[in-house]
Amino acid sequence: MKPRIFAPVLTAFLSISLLAGPLTLHADARPGQGGSMGSRGSRTWSAPPPTPTAPYSAAPMERSITPRTAPSPNYGPQTAPFARPAAPFAQPGVRHPFLTGFAGGFLGAGLFGLLSGHGFFGGMHSFFSLIGLMIQIAFVVMIVMWLVRRFTGNKSSGGSHFAMGSGGVANAPGITPGAMPSAGGGNASLQINTADYQAFQQTLMDIQTAWNQQNIPAMQQMATPEMVSYFNEQLSTLASQGARNVVSDVHFIQGDLAEAWRENGMDFATVAMRYSLIDLTTNATGQVIQGSSTEPVNITELWTFTRPSRGGRWLLSAIQQTRQ
Repeated sequence: MKPRIFAPVLTAFLSISLLAGPLTLHADARPGQGGSMGSRGSRTWSAPPPTPTAPYSAAPMERSITPRTAPSPNYGPQTAPFARPAAPFAQPGVRHPFLTGFAGGFLGAGLFGLLSGHGFFGGMHSFFSLIGLMIQIAFVVMIVMWLVRRFTGNKSSGGSHFAMGSGGVANAPGITPGAMPSAGGGNASLQINTADYQAFQQTLMDIQTAWNQQNIPAMQQMATPEMVSYFNEQLSTLASQGARNVVSDVHFIQGDLAEAWRENGMDFATVAMRYSLIDLTTNATGQVIQGSSTEPVNITELWTFTRPSRGGRWLLSAIQQTRQ
């Protein structure tokens, strides 16, 4: 009698489990699943320098085919070395010229009225007669400034949101944008240009698309065999649990270069990238079991790309998380 009693209960339990989806899932189901993995050549076990996009230390590699060495002392919590500059109006000694002149004229008119015996506000009648003219002048000045910014200040570099400096030294005297100094060990410095930044950004978007389509052959054109093997393993694990991760509405926010170097006939570039996306996981019936279909999440990661020094396409070779 007991087997007959327990059989329907067991069947119902298995059915509910299938509909509910996997019991354990990664909080981040996007490509890489929020882990640190891959290889960065001889710098695999060394922390990338902080950048304005990723001002805190990077998490050490959790998986890599590169022989393991002790992580560098740079791995670990640290304060952000890149403080966001205060707004111009909040900086000491920085004054707005129009507001300063306006206040000065207002005070001067009041003092003139006070000295002439008409009180502080006695000299305001002639002053306010000039307000209309001042407003017109200010309006013309604003139009001219807008035209100047419109035609000279909004030239973008192919739509890329990458900062052209490296390690927070953009536009510093004596620093070539995109060039990284040698870190020793025979590694040569490497120049990164606008086309490279655009390639990094496009690869970020294309890998999300290939992941969403579970398109391993497409990933093989964008990532190293090591990274493709990690992606394939993660997708297979989700499938075995009756789940599928769906990413959409991917928007690149900003990025900058952490370091770039050349070693053993290969080029490497580690860039910090911040982007947003919709990251949700569904079960076999399409029911959302994790994530949100409406609330995007903001991600900041360090992606390392590599290519032969003689030329070729940049391939993703590592993903590292940042410590907040």
